[in-house]
Amino acid sequence: MKRRNHNNREVELPNFCRLGVSLRIALTAEAALAASVAARAADAAAFAAEFVALSAFAQPALLLALLALCGAGRGLRSQPYRRGVVMALGLGAAVPFLVALWLAPILAGSVPVSPLGVLVFALGVGGGLLGYFNLRARALSPAVTEARLQALQARIRPHFLFNSLNAVLALVRKDPRRAEHALENMADLFRALMGNARQLAPLEDEVALTRAYLELEQLRLGDRLRVVWHTGKMPADALIPPLVIQPLVENAVYHGIEPLADGGEISLNLYRSADKVHVVVRNPIASDGSHHRGNRIALANIRERLLLHFDLDAQLKLKPLGSVYQVHIVIPYTRERTQPATSRPHRRRRGAGTRAAR
Repeated sequence: MKRRNHNNREVELPNFCRLGVSLRIALTAEAALAASVAARAADAAAFAAEFVALSAFAQPALLLALLALCGAGRGLRSQPYRRGVVMALGLGAAVPFLVALWLAPILAGSVPVSPLGVLVFALGVGGGLLGYFNLRARALSPAVTEARLQALQARIRPHFLFNSLNAVLALVRKDPRRAEHALENMADLFRALMGNARQLAPLEDEVALTRAYLELEQLRLGDRLRVVWHTGKMPADALIPPLVIQPLVENAVYHGIEPLADGGEISLNLYRSADKVHVVVRNPIASDGSHHRGNRIALANIRERLLLHFDLDAQLKLKPLGSVYQVHIVIPYTRERTQPATSRPHRRRRGAGTRAAR
């Protein structure tokens, strides 16, 4: 269970399975161990010898504690915040204590490991880390993070707006049904732009939004824009930050399709591999280089939002592959919302104007 602080922020325990959380815990524990050894070491040689010996014990104990916290993470986060803190602190200290009890007789002659000392050390470091994660969650409050996310999201304003409006106006008389459909697509896009930036969105909704965008672009580009979808292995229930795929496709259209007289093909491949969700977007590269390369605001925007939502567990990789440019996003597969779920409007499934390879 989550607790609200004075900024109305939902404070919760960190996800101990996340790479960024684990690295912070490991580095803090090593730093605290080094400080405790330095406080009593007579010289550098004594410090190095004792630190290496204690690290050889501390690393396996820390790894087991992290595994235990990761395994119990969902249960811990489902508890009231204070109870979850006590349970996480107890579990994180109990594992090294039990390891010390087990290894103390074996290491008695080489490394002076006191189970009681290990318990006190683990409680102190664990309490400090939980306090840090609490302060970090407060710092990433709506007064900071939500405003930051909304500002980042506000940068994603489709530059095709006026072109789309002109295309719709041209359709109003000769094909009113298609014009109505285009306006519905535009409504979906603006609804997404005004949505909750903190709320992760189902992948299937982001795909539907991207299809809506592509249908609008095909109003003006026609047969020059060809799209191939690979969604046979897509985890539709996976949660991703909103407005991640559409800006990538917008870049692909602007930098890959528009400069080419005959247009080209955009390929989207969405799939799950183990506990990761992959989003791969490919587009042709204009050979003459005359088209404006852009300032990569959209890519920087996406990278920063991935960092805010998933810390170090997400990746954004850019790679030219001969005549094709590829953007590859990797994020953890999660169905656990980081904020309370809200009802989301029904969005029609899109398919017109694209050909799917499933």
